Amino acid sequence: MRRMERRALLSLLLAAILFIGLSIFVYRFVVNGSKWATFYGNQNLYSGSGLTSGAVYDRNGILLVENTPDGPIYNEDYYIRKGTIHAVGDSKGNVSTAALTAYRDKLIGYNLITGTYKLKGGNQDLELTLDAEACSVAYQWLADYDAGSVGVYNYKTGEILCMVSTPSFDPYEPPELEEGDTSGIYLNRFLSSTITPGSIFKTVTTAAAIDNLDWQSFSYYCEGEREVEGEYITCVEPHGQLDLEDALAYSCNCAFSALAESLGPDIMEEYVDKLGLTKKYDLNGIETAAGTFVFPRDSALNLGWAGVGQWDDEINPCSMMIYIGAVANGGKAAIPRLIANSFIREKINIGVETEELISLETANLLASMMFNNVETVYGNYSFPGLEIAGKTGTAEVEGKEPNATFVGFLQDPNHPYAFIVTVENAGSGQEVAVPIANAVLQALIN
Repeated sequence: MRRMERRALLSLLLAAILFIGLSIFVYRFVVNGSKWATFYGNQNLYSGSGLTSGAVYDRNGILLVENTPDGPIYNEDYYIRKGTIHAVGDSKGNVSTAALTAYRDKLIGYNLITGTYKLKGGNQDLELTLDAEACSVAYQWLADYDAGSVGVYNYKTGEILCMVSTPSFDPYEPPELEEGDTSGIYLNRFLSSTITPGSIFKTVTTAAAIDNLDWQSFSYYCEGEREVEGEYITCVEPHGQLDLEDALAYSCNCAFSALAESLGPDIMEEYVDKLGLTKKYDLNGIETAAGTFVFPRDSALNLGWAGVGQWDDEINPCSMMIYIGAVANGGKAAIPRLIANSFIREKINIGVETEELISLETANLLASMMFNNVETVYGNYSFPGLEIAGKTGTAEVEGKEPNATFVGFLQDPNHPYAFIVTVENAGSGQEVAVPIANAVLQALIN
């Protein structure tokens, strides 16, 4: 009897182990099946030149790349190829966040039931939200500088209309990189990098000040420098008497360092988290980098510089663009997406919003101030035909020219676009980044 009981228990144990193992396999198959099936060693799917099936188009039906057994065929326009390469990708998968790499299971047509076998035959095509012509314009402007990125998206629907990163390359003439290369030519700076923001970060300090200080009574007299702990926070020139709106418009470092000191490091940390700037966003399976910030508790000087977008502030361009979209949209914004429509019968979520990043009242106040920036400082003539709000930045970087940055949005029900321009080692945000933003927006609208 005892022997039978032991055998029964052993059988139950073996059955339990089998069930657990089968459950683990099924889970891993569901989660990782596409990676297994689309492994690069599968010669039915790949040739020596990459994928053999699938094509990628822009939102207007312009071919960006078609995979064939003889190799990929890219758009014939040189500037479109270079402007979209970080979104489309190369045949060797060097750009890990690009469509040919991130969405190769979709291009192959993989599904859980049939694997890579296509019941209806033919290739699987992917339509991106990008506008190829706008990406071409953005690339041509950025090509004059060492590195940078341009991002424009619809903060109502989440569609990324322009996503360009430089340095770039022509997939027909891939670069031969030396060991230890630091150019970042395969890096999509919009998605995967962080950059010192400069004064565009003052939109964050302004939001914190509106919520936590008596901002309507704020007054500061700028003499061009502010002494803190025996050292100086400086402005380009004395700004005189300022309220909060004027301080943002004239980008007064002295005033914003005083605001950051009044707010304190805890509130500043709270707001970069609250506004989504330390978050990694998921764009149809592609993850963005997270921004990083340090607000010192032992140095009022460094805290002041952090409040103006210097010190150890590092923003991710995509996350900053989403925050600006929330300012434009009353506190929430659509989460960006790159897939417009795929012929893989997969549901594409449209207009999925972030949580509330900023209150409606604060968003409206900040938006009004950003419109004032354009009207009083940058000039509406810089954006003919556009009703635009924005904030420039000129971020000092040790040993280099400053980073030129510009963020903003359009108040246009037909074109609800938020944008960010970052140009590294380039100079003034107003002189460098503003014209780029205008050129790209004009291309998208006109």
